[in-house]
Amino acid sequence: MYKNVKKILASGLVLVLALSCSKQNLKTAWSTQEDRIDSFIQSISTEADPDNPDALYAHEVVYNGGSNRVVLREGTGEALADGGTVSFYYTGYVFQGSISAANIFATNDMQTAQENSWEVTDASYDIKTVTLGGDDGLVTGLHNGLKGVKSGEICYILFSGQYGFGKRPVGAIPGNSALLYYIRVESVSN
Repeated sequence: MYKNVKKILASGLVLVLALSCSKQNLKTAWSTQEDRIDSFIQSISTEADPDNPDALYAHEVVYNGGSNRVVLREGTGEALADGGTVSFYYTGYVFQGSISAANIFATNDMQTAQENSWEVTDASYDIKTVTLGGDDGLVTGLHNGLKGVKSGEICYILFSGQYGFGKRPVGAIPGNSALLYYIRVESVSN
């Protein structure tokens, strides 16, 4: 009986160690993703191009609950708050350090889909409208990143896999992936 107890304790210890290593590997992966996000944000121009007044550049970076919102064109009016409604066009990318058409996983923007010869998309190219709240259907990173957007704003919202879809793959998105959303806000009402 004593041998059985030792075997059970040893098995339990091995399981605890394996889970601990797995959690540490995940934290390391998220840290690496956050470093890539920081590098990407630092690489974005913060100066207007006098030769191209329509070019987008980073006006500001807003950090909220693990999300990074890079404001490329400032919006106007009230900022989106919990309980408010936002309508927007988006393109979602699996983020690996840069933006690439090969990494698009979803869009409701017909022009983006056509420019990138992208065939798979949401059921339609209709504008996405959500009420920001407890059951808005958004992953945590996108929910937190949208807080504070204004009508007319164009932004990137980036976050590590910690705030994304979780450990299971979802469609073209590998488990625990960092994500980047390119967002064009059409309207906000609180």
